[in-house]
Amino acid sequence: MKAKVEEVIKKIRPSLQADGGDVELVNVQDGVVTVRLQGACAGCPMSQMTLKNGIEKMLKKEIPEVVSVESVP
Repeated sequence: MKAKVEEVIKKIRPSLQADGGDVELVNVQDGVVTVRLQGACAGCPMSQMTLKNGIEKMLKKEIPEVVSVESVP
């Protein structure tokens, strides 16, 4: 499942990089994906919206086993 998540993140990454940010996959366990937002995304007040409405939504759509996406500092 981690490989599937990494493939979806590769599709999302260009959008984040266009705004000066990035995302790093930290872990996948029991359907919970842990990521680290980097660059401009790390300090952005909209980062939770990006995380839930962007990254989590796309991961759940493409990988039904994903339960949630959480970020770590």
